[in-house]
Amino acid sequence: MKKQGILNSHISEILSRLGHTDTIVIGDCGLPIPDETLRIDLALKQGDPSFIDTLQVILEDMVVEKVTLAEEIKEQNTSILEETLGLLGDADSEYVSHEKFKELTKKAKAVIRTGETTPYANIILHAGVIFK
Repeated sequence: MKKQGILNSHISEILSRLGHTDTIVIGDCGLPIPDETLRIDLALKQGDPSFIDTLQVILEDMVVEKVTLAEEIKEQNTSILEETLGLLGDADSEYVSHEKFKELTKKAKAVIRTGETTPYANIILHAGVIFK
């Protein structure tokens, strides 16, 4: 049995396969997931697991150089935005319309679906590298 890190085998596999600038998405339970994109469904019930809990665990195991968020989060979900930005350290942030965000999910290696039920609790993580 794995001693530490992410226990979910699907997430662990995706993270180990990421190259520089590859993307994954962490989304709320309402985010539409394109048929062509791998879905890793963690949702157990409304709110569980939360977006922030899921993001925290992923960030412990992934180098992130940039994130993409929906512009709408600035007005519609300031508490999640503040918590998210607090977790990201020095990663660059960009904002796009929610419609553009949904288009970008098609290019992601996977979408991790949480049980989050607050609006615009979605993020695209762009992989960095462990060396400079």
